[in-house]
Amino acid sequence: MTKPPRQIRLLVGVGVAAGFLSGVFGVGGGILVAPSLIIIAHMDQRKAHGTSLAAILPISLASLITYWGHQHVDWPVAAWLACGAIAGSIIGTRLLAVVSKRTLALIFSSVLMVSAVRLFIATQGDGRNDLTVTMSLALITIGLVTGAIAGLLGVGGGVVMVPAMVVLFGLPSVIAKGTSIAVIVPTSIMGTIHNRSMKNVDLPAAMIVGCAGIVSAVAGGFISVLLSDTWSNILFAILLVVIAIRIIVQQLRTSTS
Repeated sequence: MTKPPRQIRLLVGVGVAAGFLSGVFGVGGGILVAPSLIIIAHMDQRKAHGTSLAAILPISLASLITYWGHQHVDWPVAAWLACGAIAGSIIGTRLLAVVSKRTLALIFSSVLMVSAVRLFIATQGDGRNDLTVTMSLALITIGLVTGAIAGLLGVGGGVVMVPAMVVLFGLPSVIAKGTSIAVIVPTSIMGTIHNRSMKNVDLPAAMIVGCAGIVSAVAGGFISVLLSDTWSNILFAILLVVIAIRIIVQQLRTSTS
């Protein structure tokens, strides 16, 4: 179905903003795309989350190229995380078909708030040790949780992976971001395949948002290299809180209308 010109312009704006977030913070951009699709395109909650997951694929690919070019991707860590994330995305997309819209909104808001609080706690990664069996299993578990969140909420999962890699495995922040993006790519592919089979994806809208965010994702990746961890965390935390509050307010208005 053809989109109205005004809606196309708004979707392009969402894509540009999401791409910038992806590049700077190492997330897929779904934390902005999903609520924006509900507000701007008036999408159903489930379809918005499914469309968001599809839209972050081209954005994440663009970000990955930038991080990879700076050698800021830990591929062994990404591989173990992806093993869990791909399986988790299948679980999440199945849950998307049965969980209520209100529950989805509350879960999404809770994830954003918890992530915001975590970002205000100072962390410093100075490099990981060699991967052991225990560490690999831990990465798979983190990936499983991340993938489920991605499939259920339409986000890439970077809000979980980046802090986990820095705090638990000692990765420098910029490498954790690049590695997170590397995991988001296969996660979004698998999640989108399953969401499409359940008719929870608006592919035209996803293509508009995703393609619009490619250039800004690359630009954001270059900025990430220059941005201090402190300012990156503060700005990201503020963004998460604003989005979470907006979703909660929207749900309250819906329940009272």
